[in-house]
Amino acid sequence: MSEPVHLQTPLKSDDLIQLKVGEKVLISGTIYTARDAAHKRLVALIQKGKELPFNIKGAVIYFVGPAPAPPDKPIGSAGPTTSYRMDPYSPILLDAGLKAMIGKGARSQGVVDSMVKNKAIYLAAIGGAAVVTAQAVKAAKVIAYADLGPEAIRELKVENFPAFVANDSEGNDIYKIGIENYCTE
Repeated sequence: MSEPVHLQTPLKSDDLIQLKVGEKVLISGTIYTARDAAHKRLVALIQKGKELPFNIKGAVIYFVGPAPAPPDKPIGSAGPTTSYRMDPYSPILLDAGLKAMIGKGARSQGVVDSMVKNKAIYLAAIGGAAVVTAQAVKAAKVIAYADLGPEAIRELKVENFPAFVANDSEGNDIYKIGIENYCTE
């Protein structure tokens, strides 16, 4: 297996166009957490021409509702949530400058098309390894929508956060490729 690609946030299209489906990446810098309720609010702000609670240009959003932080830890278990619930909102956020999303499961063709248009990617985090994923988080704080509890938007400072390219900026899809390569009659 090849060496992982190190990415530093904020991301640029040039950082992403080299990546191909199946490659492992390690992300360092700032990423944001948001699930469907927060996505709905972010899109409403964009549609009203209002400022978002963080700079979306080059940003990475991790689809997660982390567990409460244990003593002396910045965050509890932080495994990815199923991404399709964010599909209605993702193209609008991608058009606004979002460069990467992290979650689990396949994305709709509309989201894939928007990633190609915006030279963005979708990354798969390893489900079932939430404690391991949380170890890459060095600091966490709620920055918006505290009323959503675990689904509030958090700013995470991460170091070598592990993920795999599930959809690259050319529209290749690991979920389709996997089925084509391994599910034959």
